[in-house]
Amino acid sequence: MDTPIISVPGGIEGALDRTRPQGKKGTYLEAIHSWIVTVDHKKIGILYICFGLIFLLVAGVEALEIRIQLLVPHSTFLTPASYNRIFTMHGTTMVFLVGMPILFGFGNYLIPLMIGARDMAFPRLNAFSFWISAFAGLLLYYSFIGGLGLAGTGTAPDVGWFAYAPLTERAFSPGHTIDYWAVALIANGIGSIGTSINILATIFCMRCKGMTLLRMPLLPWLYATVAFLVLVAVSPLTAAQAMLMIDRYLGGHFFDTQAGGSAILWAHFFWIFGHPEVYILVLPAFAFANEIIPVFSRKAIFGYPAMVAASVGIGFISLGVWAHHMFTIGMTSVGNAFFTLSTMIVSIPTGIKTFNWLATIWGGKLRFQTPMLFSVAFLFQWLIAGLTGIMLSVSAWNWQLHNSYFVVAHFHYVLVGAIVFMIFAAIYYWYPKMTGRMLDERLGKWHFWLMVIGFHLTFDLMHIPGLMGMPRQIYTYEPDRGWTLLNQLISVGGFIQAVAVLIFVYNLVHSYFRGAVAGPDPWDAWTLEWSTQSPPPAYNFAVDPVVASRRPLWDLKHPDDTDSAFE
Repeated sequence: MDTPIISVPGGIEGALDRTRPQGKKGTYLEAIHSWIVTVDHKKIGILYICFGLIFLLVAGVEALEIRIQLLVPHSTFLTPASYNRIFTMHGTTMVFLVGMPILFGFGNYLIPLMIGARDMAFPRLNAFSFWISAFAGLLLYYSFIGGLGLAGTGTAPDVGWFAYAPLTERAFSPGHTIDYWAVALIANGIGSIGTSINILATIFCMRCKGMTLLRMPLLPWLYATVAFLVLVAVSPLTAAQAMLMIDRYLGGHFFDTQAGGSAILWAHFFWIFGHPEVYILVLPAFAFANEIIPVFSRKAIFGYPAMVAASVGIGFISLGVWAHHMFTIGMTSVGNAFFTLSTMIVSIPTGIKTFNWLATIWGGKLRFQTPMLFSVAFLFQWLIAGLTGIMLSVSAWNWQLHNSYFVVAHFHYVLVGAIVFMIFAAIYYWYPKMTGRMLDERLGKWHFWLMVIGFHLTFDLMHIPGLMGMPRQIYTYEPDRGWTLLNQLISVGGFIQAVAVLIFVYNLVHSYFRGAVAGPDPWDAWTLEWSTQSPPPAYNFAVDPVVASRRPLWDLKHPDDTDSAFE
């Protein structure tokens, strides 16, 4: 096997950096300007991640306000109108302004480094996609802040993140409440589509010499599937927003039932986006697990071809499960049976991935550092999320629990227990590469254990009031329902998670200035991003990499290892 030719840590890159003329320190204004006008995929990736983390804090505050309101029966902490606005903004923020930006940020940062490229295929499109997504977030929150939504008099959206018609028609939502929401999501969709085109072009056209598709790390494979899903699923949502605006201002009647339109049409358009969106968010979490678990198990990923096939299979099958959100809407028995079956089938490739992760861990030399701790918690929590998802796929069971807190618990197991936990794992794992500094391990473990305790106290217990009939969008409740103590414990869990996140934020800032120097490869990993210095230079690699296996950095470290298991 030929030894891969890849950049040597601290070698050519360091030599080039030392020979560059050293000018005076730029001003803060120049530094800010360089980030605003950058087309460097690494800077854009970091901008995405920071943007998403800021909105994670905002969405967390909104979640705590919801939990304070539900602490006791007949609470007056929020007005009904304010509660609806915060409820809507929390859901919209977590999906569109936290999950997608952070996951796109990691894709932007890592994909060129992992495939041996110097940048994304379309750098200017990359920058445009970020800034229009950022504009979408600011536009959405302009309505909330500028309209004094907490006082009950603002113009923030108040119809839930799914915004069912005809509630969004002007007869029921006058003013500009829905306009901000619809235009912001249209802009966000444009940015998401631009990024997805860029990801696909980069992965399929810019791989370095020797990196065939079956030598490519699993992370680019999953991001290619995500980009495909975005192109297919976000377009219907954008079209639905356009139709809604036509209804509201140009006399259209797409969703106006009194003029021959169909409210069910909106539900179909939204959930054709809404359920693939779950996999748009969770597949990058799978991608992080595919990279982190093998490194901390000291084993190559088990069943690489099966993992590729399962990832692509999830992408295709997920496009045919959307109407399991609509079992109570009045579909035919044949429709109910089809979407029950398709939802159960998607669990097969997901199960393959879960068993392959466990097989990778089995017999490995495990290192339980913070990225691995979050990954192990993810495996358990994703299993529970999958099992409750299979329960809800059965139409008869779904009829009993639709729009209850059982459903809230299920999808928070996915969005927080799987996606947010793996986002934390990814930040702990790749932060040294992005900054050149290690995050504090002791603070990381405090963050992890408080997050686990708070998460399970909140979302394990949340299933119970759901089974007892507590609706998901309830503003207050009577004291004789038996929900009070459960809601109080759930809220305590939410505040424990908030403390964990504050420790995490402190760790990020403190370690940036005072963290231990990471070096190019602190985890003894084997993919190309760890072969260059930390943080990587603008050009990524001084010499274009040449790879001969799925673990090119391992080949460089161990040139005499001729194990063919990784070919």
